[in-house]
Amino acid sequence: MNRVGIGYDAHRFIPGRKLVIGGVAIDYSRGLEGHSDADVLIHAIMDAMLGAAGMGDLGTHFPDSDPAYKGISSLKLLKEVAGIIREAGFDAVNIDGIIVAQEPRMSPYIGKMKANIADTVGLHPARVNVKATTTEGMGFEGRKEGIGAQAVVLLSERQHSTLEEKGDAML
Repeated sequence: MNRVGIGYDAHRFIPGRKLVIGGVAIDYSRGLEGHSDADVLIHAIMDAMLGAAGMGDLGTHFPDSDPAYKGISSLKLLKEVAGIIREAGFDAVNIDGIIVAQEPRMSPYIGKMKANIADTVGLHPARVNVKATTTEGMGFEGRKEGIGAQAVVLLSERQHSTLEEKGDAML
């Protein structure tokens, strides 16, 4: 059985912080505010994965009230989420993400973002797509107040190899 999940995240810009999107440090004058590294693309992907598996959201698994996640790389959290969904009997099939930002330009970084995500989740890079768009000056992204991201993930439920496992899965 296949399952689809959608994720969304947004963070405001703040001065004095590194900008990280898709696990890539981007040369820009401001970073994003957040408890972890505030990587909106990776956060949207994790929410999509957890949603497709019916396992809540990012805040359920990694609450921002927990000091253990202060400043943590979102790629580390993505690796944990990939493990969580595998333990639940799912494999990621493909990931499609979009970054919504008036600036900075994302195109020079997209190849590395795709590679980071594919490597972290254990997918062939052809099964990961990342794109970026502006809002033509509209909304908070268009006013250069922050960055948003959306992601869609397809998961496939692993087939059980024995009758005993099939019976356990039906419980």
